[in-house]
Amino acid sequence: MRAAICHAYGPPEQLRVEELPTPTPGDGQVLVAVAYAAVNFPDVLVVADGYQLSAPLPFTPGSEFAGTVVEVGDDVIGVRPGDAVFGSVFVGAFADHVVVPAGALRLVPPGIPLARAAGFWVAHATAYHSLRSIAEVRPDDWVVVLGAAGGVGLAAVEIATALGARVIAAASSPEKLGLCAARGAVATIDYNTSDLRDSIRLITGEGADVVIDPVGGGLTERALRAMRWGGRYVSVGFASGEIPRVPLNLVLLKGSIVRGFEFASFTRERPELQRRDEQELMQLFADERLIPHVCSVHSLDDVAIALREVADRQATGKVLIAP
Repeated sequence: MRAAICHAYGPPEQLRVEELPTPTPGDGQVLVAVAYAAVNFPDVLVVADGYQLSAPLPFTPGSEFAGTVVEVGDDVIGVRPGDAVFGSVFVGAFADHVVVPAGALRLVPPGIPLARAAGFWVAHATAYHSLRSIAEVRPDDWVVVLGAAGGVGLAAVEIATALGARVIAAASSPEKLGLCAARGAVATIDYNTSDLRDSIRLITGEGADVVIDPVGGGLTERALRAMRWGGRYVSVGFASGEIPRVPLNLVLLKGSIVRGFEFASFTRERPELQRRDEQELMQLFADERLIPHVCSVHSLDDVAIALREVADRQATGKVLIAP
């Protein structure tokens, strides 16, 4: 099989595509022929060894994929050869085959294209948990989404709209904001040309009820200053590369609730909420009420280009690799 290999931590450009033996699934494992793999910002961090966890060298990056089951190991139930599946792993998806635990897979709902399934789970599950369980979004809440045209950001725009909230999308260009408006945002803010705090206050009057922040950096404090009393601020990541320092006097004066979302700890600490959220999310997906926006598809040989597109925040929605 062909796979992208990381032999040394660093920029995406040092990845190499190589021929490897096709793996055989062990007990409880499944071999999947990858039709599409999706690029997520943590993939860039893992390649650079800038993520919370390190992948031992050498490794194949890639955390999200969709494809067809080729072979199953012993003690596997629920999937069989020929099934269309999608799933997520820590590493391994940027290849034409991947072996994963059977529990990491979900069946693709009937009629859903594999390209759509490949770009769905990581961003939309992150956004759904953040909105539904962490922020506890209610109908008519004013929800501000930072980095709203990125993978998690655009998913948050779509999901908050589906939950009945009024979404304000904040992004860095008119083109990105146009996409957000088409996906349900009722108002938009270009934070390269407008002050984020003043714009949020002007749109909402009393301030934002919820902020979803996958960006961090200098936007965090401006958004926090634009919240109404008792608003919920959810930190999802730091795509800007800068972890912000929040003045706690703002939290004190505004009675703000500042929370974070991270997949592993949420799954461990709140399994009942995880199950509820994911059942609801899968229903929305099967009903085609949530359709990931794919902005580009690259060959496996162009894996570095795909990662760079996400690293430099040029992507809108999802970037896919077709091995």
